[in-house]
Amino acid sequence: MRTLRTALTLTALATLTALALTGCSAERGGALNTEPRDIDPVAGCGKNAWSDPAKLGRDRAPARCDKGAPAPEKLKKKRKLTIATGTLSAEYVAPLQIALEKGEFAKEGLDVDLKVLPTPEALPLLAKGEVDALWAAPEAAVINGINSGFDIRWVAGNFSPAPTSKSGLWVKLGKGESAKSAELKDRKVGTMIGKGSVISYPLDKVIAQHGATMDAMSFQQLGSADVLTALTSGGVDAAWLLDPVWRKVDGNGRYAFLGGQPVGEPLGGALFGPNLLSDDVDAGVALLRAYIRTINTHFAGDYKKDPAFVRDLAKALKQDPTVITSVPSLRMDWEIRKGTTDRLQKAYSDAGVTEGDRLPEERLVDRKLYAEAVGHKP
Repeated sequence: MRTLRTALTLTALATLTALALTGCSAERGGALNTEPRDIDPVAGCGKNAWSDPAKLGRDRAPARCDKGAPAPEKLKKKRKLTIATGTLSAEYVAPLQIALEKGEFAKEGLDVDLKVLPTPEALPLLAKGEVDALWAAPEAAVINGINSGFDIRWVAGNFSPAPTSKSGLWVKLGKGESAKSAELKDRKVGTMIGKGSVISYPLDKVIAQHGATMDAMSFQQLGSADVLTALTSGGVDAAWLLDPVWRKVDGNGRYAFLGGQPVGEPLGGALFGPNLLSDDVDAGVALLRAYIRTINTHFAGDYKKDPAFVRDLAKALKQDPTVITSVPSLRMDWEIRKGTTDRLQKAYSDAGVTEGDRLPEERLVDRKLYAEAVGHKP
């Protein structure tokens, strides 16, 4: 665990060093354009297009507009935008690929380029303005960067799991153990995502429910193809299994699902830098408008019930359609819940991967752009 923690700390420090080397000055922090903007009602986006950020829980319905809404408002001058993402094969980035395929960005006057970059590499580019948006999450490295004064904000959510999803922490049961009685203290957890990831929040919560702490466990970071093998071979005692990998052990009495990402609470999505937060807010709103319209048109409900759309998804994600339909549809959700960044920062602090005081939500989150996109006046 000490080795992993050291590696994560070094990664965070390297990211901040890279930010500094780009020439971005931390003095710029807080200099975002906060001037009021005109917000007009949007046809097709009524009261259900916005929900109280404080509302949490499994029964929270994600915000929705009518199909095809909000309608595009083509910019007078075409903009070329670069969106970085860690992967193009994960289902949560499918709305971006479908938006490209269906011409939703083009309808807004946007020429969008999707570029695969891991967050540590994309973050300095975002702060400098060489990348316009990052489809990721407010990970520990992001918090550390903003804490140093850089103009980056989480501006839109991506998804929360379906209530029937079992993506999360799975444990190999000992003799006489059940899901409720599984002992986690002093056990080894395998994960492809380090403790500086947003999974630290649900992981911290699940571990606490079983009488343990992050410090009382050891962690082994593994490749995506190795996490399940390590669990089934006994190399680790528990593992964080993602879609659709968990299906391999589901129903096997030797393993138990302990919990995953909270239903109804997105933990990632769009991060904007100064280009779209301040220098060209119109383009930022247009990007989110296209993203939200794509969700309302193609991802509003159980989108995997449509065989034709499953084929579109399979093509976009370069996956077999049977793999896509083997797990439930995600609950695509552009909204950000109140307090999520507080809970993330607590988990990062518990994991020892952030430094300094915890930041208030307004330094990390900006809901104004997606509010404008759906015609809501906060």
